[in-house]
Amino acid sequence: MADVNRGNRPLSPHLGIYHYYITMIASITNRIAGVGLAVGALLAVWWLLAAATDAAYFATVDGLVTSIIGDIVMLGSLFALWWHFFGGLRHLYWDTNRGFNLDVANKLSLYSMIGAVVMTIISLLIIL
Repeated sequence: MADVNRGNRPLSPHLGIYHYYITMIASITNRIAGVGLAVGALLAVWWLLAAATDAAYFATVDGLVTSIIGDIVMLGSLFALWWHFFGGLRHLYWDTNRGFNLDVANKLSLYSMIGAVVMTIISLLIIL
């Protein structure tokens, strides 16, 4: 077993050799946004459970949720919601068997990014 010839075998691909395309970044970020939505949902459920449990416990959880860290998490969740929504629309369009050529796919990914940022800002303006 120790006498295996490794000199003629190809090296496995490393992340450094890949070219990062906008569609690749959009796909990875869409998955990350889905996980971020789950974290935001858990925080919201924790806040609701604390509200139903005890006033002192709710004050502690509410203090965390309304702190700067909580605001950052909620802002990230709001962006993740819009990002995941526009990523879903992109995939829904692809489900109609359209938009698979490289130029259209790149544009859809860019429009998803722009739409998520714009809708996050609009949502913040409405909330605040």
